Amino acid sequence: MSRARALIIATLGALALGLGLAIFAWNNAGHAMLSVLSPKGSFADEPRPAAPDYADPAAWSALPSRDDAGDGAPVGSPAIDQNGAPADVFYVHPTTYIGPTWSGPIEDPAVVRATDHGATGIQATAFNACCAVWAPRYRQATLTAFLRPSADGDAAIDLAYSDVLRAFAAFQQQRGAERPFFLVAHSQGSVHAARLLAEEIAPGPARDQLIAAYIVGGVVLREGVGGLSACQGADETGCLIAWNARGPGYTPSAFELHRRGDTRPLLCTNPLTWHTDDGAPASANLGAVFLDSDDHQPRLAFADASCEGDWLVVRAHGPAPRDLPSRILDHVIGDDDLHPIEFQLYFMNLRQNAGARLAAWQGRGG
Repeated sequence: MSRARALIIATLGALALGLGLAIFAWNNAGHAMLSVLSPKGSFADEPRPAAPDYADPAAWSALPSRDDAGDGAPVGSPAIDQNGAPADVFYVHPTTYIGPTWSGPIEDPAVVRATDHGATGIQATAFNACCAVWAPRYRQATLTAFLRPSADGDAAIDLAYSDVLRAFAAFQQQRGAERPFFLVAHSQGSVHAARLLAEEIAPGPARDQLIAAYIVGGVVLREGVGGLSACQGADETGCLIAWNARGPGYTPSAFELHRRGDTRPLLCTNPLTWHTDDGAPASANLGAVFLDSDDHQPRLAFADASCEGDWLVVRAHGPAPRDLPSRILDHVIGDDDLHPIEFQLYFMNLRQNAGARLAAWQGRGG
């Protein structure tokens, strides 16, 4: 064999090996990413971030008394004057802290920016056509606390929930507890919101002011939460709405919220019909909205939806505007996992439905 041919074969072999390793690494990227992000020490030995003071406006991503991340709106559907809104939204944001500790600080500029622009600004804003938005910051638990359960992770989740509980008390005190409100949350926020609903809202006086709870992208059982059952229509109140959006080829990845062996069915509410057992074509979609993009125009008929078992199955949807980090994340968690855009896909349907439920609540005298 000539030296040139041997060199070519060796080079091709190296390229093949490199490609194989790259594919292996890419296919295992979720597990590798979780390993990198997992804290190396124990929760007990780690210094706690400073607790939020909810009397301080800096502890909130959105407040009705100021211009902030809760005020963005799609073209043609402006936000209501927050100071004159007849109802409120208590919004618990998803994980926006990516770091090596069990609990994330609320004042870190990167976390503040990610929370305001990547959570409140694209999710809670779906409700600002009818309502004033309140969105607390909180000491988030690291993502691995939810994906790889442990005693340390549970302690971090408890700390995060303690902030959400205090924030809700401040929300009730500052706004006037007699006002009606929506509970809205996504992902990690949905874990805390479901617990808040079960332990604080449902058994207490706040239940009488709850219009509805939209707890999206979490582990919400079909049987309900805290005695509240699933909404079965577009104008029902005092009930619960939840979904987890997935494509037809979805297979669970390392980024699926851990269910701790609980195999009871999850609640799926179809945001195109507001029923729990049907499907609807994309023509029923009033518009996806991506306020994190340059185009704030509602994208009509963007996605269909069908409740099938635990999942809201989306068989057809338009191209979502995603930046490079988001596209990488999408590929790592799986192209058919639509968790990152579960609000945006049905933004205008959410916007209309919140107004309809509020009107129904007002029409029934609360």
